[in-house]
Amino acid sequence: MLGLSGEDLPSQYDLDAAPELKKRLAEVFATRPRDEWAALFADSDACVSPVLSPWEAHEHPHNKERETFVEVGGIRQPAPAPRFGRTPAPVPRPAPRPGQDTDAILAQAGYDAAGIEQLRSAGAVE
Repeated sequence: MLGLSGEDLPSQYDLDAAPELKKRLAEVFATRPRDEWAALFADSDACVSPVLSPWEAHEHPHNKERETFVEVGGIRQPAPAPRFGRTPAPVPRPAPRPGQDTDAILAQAGYDAAGIEQLRSAGAVE
């Protein structure tokens, strides 16, 4: 697949030769586009997968099959982890807007409507 024979390469266990091995492999992988390499390795048992950008990771068949991404509030993002077969995690909710819960929190802290309005008028809360 790579066009290299084991005799041409330093041993993978020779730490002093690691830079040379890395250089040689980089040269070979630079000869083809990423997607060509991914297709070439797709049906092999080699531990190879493409490095995907954040804009394409959700479209990879493996990530689709495993439902690795979810959409929350119109924003695609990684699904909660870890995931267990018998106790699935709930889909996350969108984050609250800044100030969305201010009145409720201040009321729990003992402020009445007049006190909350006073804080708002003073610019202490929005």
